[in-house]
Amino acid sequence: MSADQARVTVAVRVPPARAFEIFTAEIDQWWRRGPKFRQAGLRSGLIHLEPRVGGRLFEEFAADGGRQVLEVGRVRIWDPPVKVAFSWRNANFAPEELTDVEVDFCATASGTRVTVTHRGWSRLRAEHPARHGLADAEFIGMKARWWGDQLSALREYALSP
Repeated sequence: MSADQARVTVAVRVPPARAFEIFTAEIDQWWRRGPKFRQAGLRSGLIHLEPRVGGRLFEEFAADGGRQVLEVGRVRIWDPPVKVAFSWRNANFAPEELTDVEVDFCATASGTRVTVTHRGWSRLRAEHPARHGLADAEFIGMKARWWGDQLSALREYALSP
């Protein structure tokens, strides 16, 4: 990890094509729920990744008697089953405040190594609310743990029948 990026890796016991499909097409099934992981918090909603360069990563959920759609990012690289990359922004980011997420899928003897690298955090000012008042190393560690929680959920989902 550097002051600008968090990198987390998990091993899943499925081939790369299946790991890629789980990460992208089935993202709503494994992505953790709750206020730490979703803008919807505990309300019903979904996360969807449109499968193409330029496709949206968005969350849709019930809000104020209707539906709200929050675009989290846009797909920048779509290379199944090897890589997907997308821009990323939290709900409290200004429009120009974007980070980058790259997900690599590498075949191993027992399945796939999935590596998420989330970079671009140095673009956010030190007092940005997303940093929770943390210094660079602590903040990047927090982001790595967040992705670690997510990839643990991905691994558990990949093991389910």
